[in-house]
Amino acid sequence: MAISSNLTLELLNQPFLLEKRIELLKAIKQTGSINKAAALVPMSYKSAWEAVEAMNNLSISPIVTKETGGAGGGGTTLTQYGENLLTTYSLLKEEQRKFIENLNRITDLNSGTLKTIRRLSMQISARNQIIGTIEKISLGAVNAEIQLKLKSGNSIVSIITNNSVANLGLDINDEVVAVVKSNNVLLSTTQDDSQKNEINSLKGNIEEINIDSINAEVVVNIGNEDKVVAILNKNFIENMNLKIGTKVDAIIKASDIMIGR
Repeated sequence: MAISSNLTLELLNQPFLLEKRIELLKAIKQTGSINKAAALVPMSYKSAWEAVEAMNNLSISPIVTKETGGAGGGGTTLTQYGENLLTTYSLLKEEQRKFIENLNRITDLNSGTLKTIRRLSMQISARNQIIGTIEKISLGAVNAEIQLKLKSGNSIVSIITNNSVANLGLDINDEVVAVVKSNNVLLSTTQDDSQKNEINSLKGNIEEINIDSINAEVVVNIGNEDKVVAILNKNFIENMNLKIGTKVDAIIKASDIMIGR
C-alpha cells in the first residue's frame, strides 16, 4: 500500500482548482481553444465549458477569456491571473509531492506508525531554520558532508552521519532545511582566513538587537531574506561594540547544523 492524494484548492467553500481543471487550463494555454483543449484532457466540450464558467464565476478575476473575430478568427486564452494560478498550483503540487513522498518513506501502513506521523506536525525550538538546496554530498567512513546553497547565494556545509543521509533519502538538488540553535552561532567582525572547512562563515549586517539583563539576541541579515539569529552574552555585545548595521561574520560549526526535510 502507498499514500496518495489529489490537490484541490477551494474558494468560498467550493472546489475551485482541481487537477482535472488544471489540465484543462494547460490545454487551453497550449491550443487556444476550449474545444481542442477538451479533446486533449479528455472531457466533453460541455464539461470543459462548464468548468471554465465555474472557475471564472468563483474567481475574483477572470481566468479564461474568449476573443472573437480578428485576423486569427478569435480564440480562448488564459488571462495573466490564470497564468499566475497555474504557476502557484504547480509550486503547491511539488510541495505536496514531497510531503507524500516523505509520508510513504517513514510510514509502515501495515503496522501503523501514528507516533512517527505525529512528528511531522511537531515544531522545534531552534530559531534558525534556513532553506537550501543540496549541491554536494561527500560520504566518509561514518559521517557525510552536505553542502547547501542558500537563497542568499551563500554555501554552507553540514556534517551528519551517513545513516542520516540514507534515512532522509538525501540527494543532489533536494531542497532541505538547515537547522541551527541560536546559541551555536558566534559573531565576529574580523575574518580568519585560517578557518577550517568545518567552520561556516556567513557575512551579513546586524538587523536587530534585543537585550535583557544577561543575554542579547542578534539578528543578522545575510542576504535575500535569509537571516541568522545568535544568542550571546550582553557583555560580548558591549565589548565588541556591535550595533544595528554593523558588518559581521556569523560563524557556525558544520557539526552544529542539522538537516531536515
